[in-house]
Amino acid sequence: MARTSRKKRSTLANRAVVAAAALFLGGGGLIAVNVYASAGEGGSGAPPGQFRNAARQMSTIDCPDAGIALPDVPDGARPEVDRELAAMDTQITDAYREFADRKERIARDPELAGNAVLGPLRSRRAASLDRIGTAVERVDGRRPQGLEGLAGCSLRADDDNGGDGNGDGDGDGDGQDGGQGGGDDNGSGDGNGSGQDGGQGDGQDQGDGQGGGQGGDQGQQGNGPEASDFVDIQSVEPAADRPRNRRGASRGTFTTDCGRNENGKFNPDNVIAAPGVSNGAHHMHDYVGNQATDAFAGDDQLAAGETTCRNQGDRSTYYWPVLRLQNGQDENDVDADGGGRDQNTGEIQTPSQVTLTFTGSPAGKVTAMPRFLRIITGDAKAFTNGDANANASWSCTGFEDRQLKDKYPICPEGSQVVRSFAFQSCWDGQNTDSANHRTHVAFAQDDGRCPDGFRAIPQLVQRIVYDVPPGPGFAVDSFPEQLHKPVTDHGDFINVFDEKLMKKVVSCVNGGRKCR
Repeated sequence: MARTSRKKRSTLANRAVVAAAALFLGGGGLIAVNVYASAGEGGSGAPPGQFRNAARQMSTIDCPDAGIALPDVPDGARPEVDRELAAMDTQITDAYREFADRKERIARDPELAGNAVLGPLRSRRAASLDRIGTAVERVDGRRPQGLEGLAGCSLRADDDNGGDGNGDGDGDGDGQDGGQGGGDDNGSGDGNGSGQDGGQGDGQDQGDGQGGGQGGDQGQQGNGPEASDFVDIQSVEPAADRPRNRRGASRGTFTTDCGRNENGKFNPDNVIAAPGVSNGAHHMHDYVGNQATDAFAGDDQLAAGETTCRNQGDRSTYYWPVLRLQNGQDENDVDADGGGRDQNTGEIQTPSQVTLTFTGSPAGKVTAMPRFLRIITGDAKAFTNGDANANASWSCTGFEDRQLKDKYPICPEGSQVVRSFAFQSCWDGQNTDSANHRTHVAFAQDDGRCPDGFRAIPQLVQRIVYDVPPGPGFAVDSFPEQLHKPVTDHGDFINVFDEKLMKKVVSCVNGGRKCR
């Protein structure tokens, strides 16, 4: 979606809003900066109405991730399966809106959640899962097992401390109602929900202190983050050393300069995970590199697309969820898909710096990436799936030996927020994508070697820096039910290097040179 309004960088006025919020509630002010002002409140100050929802809480709709349960989908069925998986994300978003519309009634009559929201949601999901099964069976001759058990969802109140394993679900006893958001079990469930409570780390519990902006008109207001999602970077221990380079390691780097999305290319699509589906991401993405990228861009369109990269041999696609300030400023997507309609509100921030570097392997030489290789790193649904695939890191300039996985950093004055992604660096040698968009690539093992059957490729490392006010008050866009948790951050990459430039990348990395 093209921007029509000039982007505003963080200003002294914006910083004053955050400071006023902190002073307003006291106690460090961490809870107050969760506030999303409703459309029309503006950002010229911190009016009392901005805090009117400070005592209100909301709930999370937890659903099993059908995509994780479908690691093997035949190529002939993938377009239909991808469309249905994207439709199931839309169904959750619609249920979220329905829940918001009925929130006060549900508070008085909890059974209404199952009857008016979760019941219809289960029916819609069951129909999509049935179509997925039919599509796979039509091509493969076999129907995937266990799809029916993925239909049920649960409604977890924020003050349930991660769910008690039962929720206000549909009561079907299929083991999927156990508060999917939370534990480290990757959303697997065990039939009674045990192991699912406890939250995502020590900051994911939705307990007391779910702060401002967590209720009210969900069409215009956000749904996270909360105070416990932030931590002072100076209190974080430095990270352990990386694996030592072995003899024959590839020590070089290749850096590509593709700008900072100064031209404001945004859309809520995801051409990797939901090709052919508008608003397949349900959150807004920043794009650098290939300018033809949207949900409908195939390899031919990407190969012919213009690029923001200085070296025109790199027409790759690099994208990630936008970061927004919760400062009461409206964006022009406040009434749009991926924006306010999907509970993503606030002022989008243009990065102050974006660095895209391809590095080598500590265990040996790298081989060229295949053209149109697709890689997703991180998990956009890690809050409900568990953190098995989470991979974003958060830090501050001057403190980058201290990395956070499931918290946003509170940076000291003069330090900027840094988010980084180290992509998978091992490739199966055959496929440019896979049904779950994960199994064709892998991370290196602890010793730096690739798993059996995989070969090392140049590793993309993205470093994105933001000049935002010190302290809490920002968040990445997310699916509505993911509550803007930092653990859900993720990055996407499609390799569209031409053959000549990719050879240079490999030569530089293997030769120990620093190239641009």
